[in-house]
Amino acid sequence: MRDIVFTRESGWMPKVIREDGALKLMLGAGADANHEPRTFTFSIGEAHLAVIREDLARHLLLWSAVLPLCDAAGTRGRLDENAAVALLDPILLSAPADVDALLKNIRWDKARLIAHGADIDLLERGQVCAAMRAATETSDGKRAQEYRANRRRAERGTVLGPLDAAILKYTGQYLHGATIPKRMPDAVAPALLPEVMGVITTAEQACAGMWISRDPRRGKRATDKRDWDRMTTTVDAAVRRAHPELVDDAVRTVSFLMCSEAAARSRNTPMDDDEGAAGDRADFGESARKTILSFTDDKGVEKKWFQGNPRTATAEFWEFVADRFAGDNEVFTIEDEEMGEGIQLHFYADSIARVTTVREGEGGSDPEYWVEYSLVDGIRGYRNLVSTFVRGGCAALEQYGPWMSDNAEFERARRRRDAK
Repeated sequence: MRDIVFTRESGWMPKVIREDGALKLMLGAGADANHEPRTFTFSIGEAHLAVIREDLARHLLLWSAVLPLCDAAGTRGRLDENAAVALLDPILLSAPADVDALLKNIRWDKARLIAHGADIDLLERGQVCAAMRAATETSDGKRAQEYRANRRRAERGTVLGPLDAAILKYTGQYLHGATIPKRMPDAVAPALLPEVMGVITTAEQACAGMWISRDPRRGKRATDKRDWDRMTTTVDAAVRRAHPELVDDAVRTVSFLMCSEAAARSRNTPMDDDEGAAGDRADFGESARKTILSFTDDKGVEKKWFQGNPRTATAEFWEFVADRFAGDNEVFTIEDEEMGEGIQLHFYADSIARVTTVREGEGGSDPEYWVEYSLVDGIRGYRNLVSTFVRGGCAALEQYGPWMSDNAEFERARRRRDAK
């Protein structure tokens, strides 16, 4: 039978229970193999209970010292009860100087004490008992997170100034640099907010007019890494030029914010509109526009597009690519059988071939084709080429040359580009 003898309002702090007539300390820590919380217990005495009941600081110190033993037990191991019991007298019944000396030689959870209000400067100097004079029963997890974040930065040699910290708080990346940044002006002290907004304005002006296109080769909502890198480079350079005092973490979070917002706009833009923004807007006349197109991949799967379809041919084609693209399926073709022309996209090599029919096959003979090759500058280049072909056919692609009919010459050009 188990009865609770003593507990504090903070439900996570270790409780004193009586189990089968024996006093024990019970605490939850970690999780088992099924991700359920683990509970540990070990025996204590009446003298230990008296201190736990009356002295919040000692209660917290014991908790912080026992937690590493719980971590060592893992998902299914047993708590080292002898080691836990051995902590009771030194932490609960010893003089403050002896407690500080003990904690220099064992593992303990510093962040737990910080969450409960311990003085960080005193903790860092090894004056743990003195630091606990500021302890509170309620926990502030954010305070511990800030401590961990600052320690990680210190280990990298990064020291934040007031503006650096304010920028990271504005983007929500002060605690976790891997989170998606967003705008959080309320997280910044009012006195620093105008300076933060000045940095943000610098970044916005630097990338005005830039966009991050979607890359259907990586999925329906994926974006172009090259566009992302271009915007990052542009914003970083502008912010460093205007605000040279900022540390790298602050500069990176601003460019990350600009790129994330641009990528979100792209993902939320219908593919038809996105194509219009990325492609050449030249009008090649109604006679050049396609009425029926056939899309195929390297696996022989085909999809037809007909004029009058509610979606544009480019939108349909890129959706086809997003659905079908894979490591062993990187060649896609758009063909206009009526006009006898088409383009073949070689995504694995950043190249394209335009194909026109020179002579139709007669009497069982094969048709004769004219094939020319050109290099492509990433997904943005492909999108421009596809959009232009759909509106103007192979003739309209001349502007995207040079086009090479000699395959050996083309391979040499490709190797030269890849070697750069």
